[in-house]
Amino acid sequence: MATPKKGRNASAQSKPGRSLALILIAIVALTGGMFASGHTKPRLGIDLAGGTSITLRAVPEAGNEAAINKTNMDTAVSIMERRVNGLGVSESEVQTQGRENIIVNIPKGTNSEQARKQVGTTAKLYFRPVIATEVAGGQGTASPSPSPTGSPTDKPSGKATDKPEATDKRSASPSASPTTQGRAVTDALKADATPSASASDKGDKASPSPSGSGGTAEGDANALQAKYAKLDCTDQKTRSSVGDGVKASEPTLACGKNAQGQWQKYILGPAEVDGTDVDKAQAVLNTQTGAGWTVTMDFTDGGAKKFADITGKLAQNQSPQNQFAIVLDGDVVSDPYVRQALTGGSAEISGNFNQQSAQDLSNMLSYGALPLTFKVDSMTTVTAALGGDQLHAGLIAGAIGLALVVIYLLAYYRGLSFIAILSLLVSAALTYTLMSLLGPAIGFALNLPAVCGAIVAIGITADSFIVYFERVRDEIREGRSLRPAVERAWPRARRTILVSDFVSFLAAAVLFIVTVGKVQGFAFTLGLTTLLDVVVVFLFTKPLLTLMARRPFFANGHKWSGLDPKSLGAQPPLRRTRRPSAPVETKEA
Repeated sequence: MATPKKGRNASAQSKPGRSLALILIAIVALTGGMFASGHTKPRLGIDLAGGTSITLRAVPEAGNEAAINKTNMDTAVSIMERRVNGLGVSESEVQTQGRENIIVNIPKGTNSEQARKQVGTTAKLYFRPVIATEVAGGQGTASPSPSPTGSPTDKPSGKATDKPEATDKRSASPSASPTTQGRAVTDALKADATPSASASDKGDKASPSPSGSGGTAEGDANALQAKYAKLDCTDQKTRSSVGDGVKASEPTLACGKNAQGQWQKYILGPAEVDGTDVDKAQAVLNTQTGAGWTVTMDFTDGGAKKFADITGKLAQNQSPQNQFAIVLDGDVVSDPYVRQALTGGSAEISGNFNQQSAQDLSNMLSYGALPLTFKVDSMTTVTAALGGDQLHAGLIAGAIGLALVVIYLLAYYRGLSFIAILSLLVSAALTYTLMSLLGPAIGFALNLPAVCGAIVAIGITADSFIVYFERVRDEIREGRSLRPAVERAWPRARRTILVSDFVSFLAAAVLFIVTVGKVQGFAFTLGLTTLLDVVVVFLFTKPLLTLMARRPFFANGHKWSGLDPKSLGAQPPLRRTRRPSAPVETKEA
């Protein structure tokens, strides 16, 4: 049994070059990837790079003050975090302050401007039937709506779904008189205000007629048409206030831009489908039809049924009442028309989208609607001057600590310090390249606590070297030569190193899970460097010491090698002595 074990040890001693070659290839690959991606520096957090701090105040709907509670505020914080991280803005901090405020810190970056626009957006999405629409050129009348051109298309998308073509293409060619069109609008509004509207057909809670009488419903319809006639969507203040206070179950007015960039005004019926019925949304470049950037949506099971019901009913109407408006936070982003019921459970929004606007819309839809409406109380720009000074002081402290560690290694371990310093350099190279690549990959940003974690990791890495070196020196003290001492010391040192690093990594993982904000940066860096410590010790320190043990400088125990048996107080090997069988007599001369 002893012979195979000896053979395995000999093999392990004879091939340390494989491990060194492996870690060298890893360093070269990571460095090449860093330069190829153009991210040669770690991404910095808000305390080092500067950024924007936004204070948002929750505003409840009238008569619903109880909506501002811990549950809704925590939900809003979670959604805002996912939104800004979905845009690639890393190390953002979103936290509550007091009962009704949320503080959002967004570091300076490529997409920070989009993040500022989206953090407080409610993202309330509704699918409402179109009752009337026209180009908003100022005060107008409830004239007949232009007839849309184009048609819904049935395109297989891998899931056998039907997607309406929402192109926002219109042509002003009325086919009915204003009086006839006005009567049609009134009839449609009255139908939407009664329990027999489409929402009640689906089993949803429909809004009853304001007074239960057809006369009052007709009066409300006339009042809504009067507001519609005076609506000027070209005015920003008017657009921001249109539809305020209107419930999803009530008809409303809305504004939106058409494909020509003109403002369009609408009379819309009660919402038939809302944003919670959307299961998934994503931005897609549609090259087959030339539609450009579109936003595809997959509905939930309940949402798919609602969508099929409303499109089936709209397909039976004449233009424009065969259209439905996709309304996001009061703005009509698209108004596709329908020829037949779309039962596939998915839809596609197209129109005047570019890549950024399509991604913004899909991002908001994917991460849900905020439970509260938020208004910006303050927005301040954070400079990186203070963080830069602290970083400079921290780097000086780290350099001093590293210098003291090197001096200690040189004074105590002498020649062995060469191996320790090289191992520290390899660990630093791996840490730097990984931090640079993790910035664009997972949004990691280097902040002050993360820098502290990297400095603490120097001690963890040096501790692993010391454990191994001391095990080797213990073997030499017992009278063994260097090469067997290196191999015999490794199993015991390996167990100690793994246990120590496991405890450090476990502490970092727990800290990362239970904390938020900047403390997570410290925990992440500590965990990353702990894993790299294991890699460096196994693939670099141990193989390099095995190679050095073959050199006469170390093998012969030079006094500057740090492995001199005499200076270590090595005991001579114990030898057995033969007991004499009988005393030997001597004679005097």
